[in-house]
Amino acid sequence: MTTTLVEPDPGDAPGPEAAGSNGGPIGAIRRLGARAIARVEGLGRATRFAGAVSLAMLRPPYRHRRLVGELHESGVRSLAIVCSSGIAVGMVLALQGYNSLARFGAEDSLGAVVGLSLIRELGPVLTGLLVAGRAGSAMTAEIGMMNATEQLDGMRTMAVDPLHFVVGPKALSMLISMPLLSGLFTLLGIAGGFVVGVRFLGLDGGVYLSGLEGAVDFHDDVGVSVLKAAVFGALVAWIATYRGFVAGRSAALVSSATTRTVVTASVSILLADYVITALWGVR
Repeated sequence: MTTTLVEPDPGDAPGPEAAGSNGGPIGAIRRLGARAIARVEGLGRATRFAGAVSLAMLRPPYRHRRLVGELHESGVRSLAIVCSSGIAVGMVLALQGYNSLARFGAEDSLGAVVGLSLIRELGPVLTGLLVAGRAGSAMTAEIGMMNATEQLDGMRTMAVDPLHFVVGPKALSMLISMPLLSGLFTLLGIAGGFVVGVRFLGLDGGVYLSGLEGAVDFHDDVGVSVLKAAVFGALVAWIATYRGFVAGRSAALVSSATTRTVVTASVSILLADYVITALWGVR
């Protein structure tokens, strides 16, 4: 199976001269329409690409060794930034939350505030943004350079599907890594909040943990956190692999694709976070 997807640059959309117009309002409308059509066509190609990758991952032989290597690249190598960020965010949350709660005499609720903030929102969202910036950009750059140096064409020549051999393991590794990294970020954030609240601010440790335990519901809180992390992992995997696969055959185009991956994935994560939160809250 060979997949050829070339994404046109919206800047290549026909202008008023190409459309037979001398400019003016009609020309502006035509340019807007051409750009809109190009965006919709690009989204359609990206959707076809996602479907082709999904089918490729289901076909044997299964690339277990490559999957383990990609898990190391996208998961293990993201541990340092995820762990350090989780601890820092938890400590800041505890410090700011304690000062705010102290105004109302509700310091005992610090554990609940830190835990719910991390579990429901900050854990999956910040993990998604961090992984998109580190692993997602690296994924796009690697696939883009393989395309630019004609390694993907060489695989096709040898009857090896690049979607099955290269893209599939990378996408699956991101799907597996994101929920695990999000859980680790949340756990370390809660631990960082405990250190600040109990060791530095004098809150009783049992009060902190009991408030956290009483406020967190597994289905409504932990469930939505895992769902968000899985969706964010799918989005980052989709965007990163697609951008790399259609990046073009020059270093400048690969660099541009890498930048666009981080921007698009970050915005997509924030939009998806709102959608999931809204839908989960109105059940």
